[in-house]
This record gives sequence, structure tokens and C-alpha cells, in this order.
Amino acid sequence: MEPRISIITLGASDMGRAIRFYRDGLGFDTIAEDDADWAIFKLNGTCLSVYPKHLLAEDISENYPKEGSGFGGITLAHNVREKEGVQQVLDQAVAAGGTVLKPAQDAFWGGFSGYFADPDGYVWEVAWSADWKFDSNGTLWGGSLGEPG
Repeated sequence: MEPRISIITLGASDMGRAIRFYRDGLGFDTIAEDDADWAIFKLNGTCLSVYPKHLLAEDISENYPKEGSGFGGITLAHNVREKEGVQQVLDQAVAAGGTVLKPAQDAFWGGFSGYFADPDGYVWEVAWSADWKFDSNGTLWGGSLGEPG
């Protein structure tokens, strides 16, 4: 297996709301869309997909639980080039219908970060570190992440 994630799919309880949040609210470019069934957004280096949550569970297995609540043990991360970008992204998420879970603040690891949840409760961290560098495509490098190669 090659070390990459091609598509991250989030199960959405309301497809129209999910599409509006990511496309209109956060400004993600849509590369495929059907309001009722699915949408794919092009990100730098990967894609984000939203698909009806009950159909996603059914696709995994007809016996897979279709409902659940609480923290799923996963977060998505969006790293920004400037410290001020953390608050800007949190504000953008709230304006789009998201909820701030942790305000922007100094982080124990030396950076600056905050968390928001999208309308379906998926948790995103927005983070900045002085040690991080980005290539021309927006791919994160530097510090403990190494250098492009």
C-alpha cells in the first residue's frame, strides 16, 4: 500500500447542509456534486467527500450501526501559514454553520490552535506553528514533519 489518503468521506445527516458548509461556507472547490447523493471537494493532495451517513454505514456492511453519538476518536486538521489564520478559519467555520469547540489559543506543543465542529459534528483542528513550512501546493512540511522529497 502506498502511504497516502486519496479521499476522506464524511457521513452527512443532511446533504444540502453539508455541501453548503464545505462549498459555500469554507470555499472548498467542488469537483463532483449531487445534492441528494454525494459531493466531492478537491483539496491540496487529497479529496473530501460527503455522502449520506445511513448509506455510508450500509455500504460498509448491512449490519454496521447506522446511528451513534459522541466523539468518534478522529479529528481532521487544517494547518495555516500565519498565526492569525487560526482565528480567521474558526470565524469562517462559524459563519458557515459550524461550532467552535475550543477557541484559538496557545497550544501545549508550542503552536497556536483551536477546534470547530461541522454541522454533522465532525471535529476539525485549525493549527499554526512557527516551525511549519508549506510548499507551493500548500502541502505542510518542516519541523518534525521533515522536508519535501
